[in-house]
Amino acid sequence: MSIMNGNRKLFEDEGRPVSIAILGAGNIANAMARTIQAMGTDERYANLVSLYAVASRDRNRAASFAERFHVPVHYGSYEELVEDDEVDLVYIATPHNFHAEQAILCMKHGKNVLVEKSFTANREQADAALGVSESTGMLCTEAIWTRYMPSRTIIDDLLLSNAIGDVTAVTANLGYPLTGVKRLVDPDLAGGALLDVGIYPLNFIDMVLGPQQISSLESSASFFETGVDAQSSTTLHYANGHMGVASCSMLGMSDAQGIIWGSKGYMICSNINDIDGIDIYEDGHRHVRHIDMPRQLTGYEYEVASATNAILDGESQCPEMTHEDTLRMVSLEDSIRDIWGMTYPFEE
Repeated sequence: MSIMNGNRKLFEDEGRPVSIAILGAGNIANAMARTIQAMGTDERYANLVSLYAVASRDRNRAASFAERFHVPVHYGSYEELVEDDEVDLVYIATPHNFHAEQAILCMKHGKNVLVEKSFTANREQADAALGVSESTGMLCTEAIWTRYMPSRTIIDDLLLSNAIGDVTAVTANLGYPLTGVKRLVDPDLAGGALLDVGIYPLNFIDMVLGPQQISSLESSASFFETGVDAQSSTTLHYANGHMGVASCSMLGMSDAQGIIWGSKGYMICSNINDIDGIDIYEDGHRHVRHIDMPRQLTGYEYEVASATNAILDGESQCPEMTHEDTLRMVSLEDSIRDIWGMTYPFEE
């Protein structure tokens, strides 16, 4: 029996779901806990996943989290968590600069990992983490939810149907006033708009245009008083003539639109980090079609389901966000920071 079939059969024979632990107890960890709870009452996912444990470096915080979300087990250290043989998948929900070392810790203890975006702070860290995934065979995938959502397939299908003709360019932006979030203005924690907010416009462009060769890159940024990037604009020129423009900010609110330009019209995707609707316009700016997105539990369920099914199939990556995809995006983020001349203290 192949490994691919063996993992799924093992879980089916034992009649148990994949056991998930959350590493970290901050805001995004809360969102994931609510998601897995909702999946447990949905017939599509009820037999697939189970929220089993949470770990924080603050045991009281872990205990409070566990009580709030009815998590059976909690730990006051990450080392205790990875020693628990009942854990199948660890969702890593800590600041970017910790992701690589924590993912490596988990994988070396036989735990699969779903790593919150941005996957790591830089390419060197990403190479280290994915190298351990390759050597151990453990799943290691980046949790950027837009890559897994149904909206991605809907956009792909519309473009394949020639709804706006040949794609020529893509613009995307995202901005929120976030300077009150301490980790986002802290350079020691890889703070700044790029890795938290800017990653969405860049991924939107990449999903639409695909993994093409970038022929040139232009970018400019303004900086917060702590030295991290506050807002920026980046233009990507591709070898085949396509162009992408990505803007992001943690100072102010933007319209959060992704616009795909075509030879016959254009497509506006509203709220690019959780697309809620798509509008198609033909020549002359005539609105011809609106498409609503399917209802969802929280939006995070798709990445959880993909990671879980990959584990059951014995895979070390998810098709929606392959290791190659992650490395391409992390390298792009590094290149943008290189243009700005911005490094994090732990890189120096």
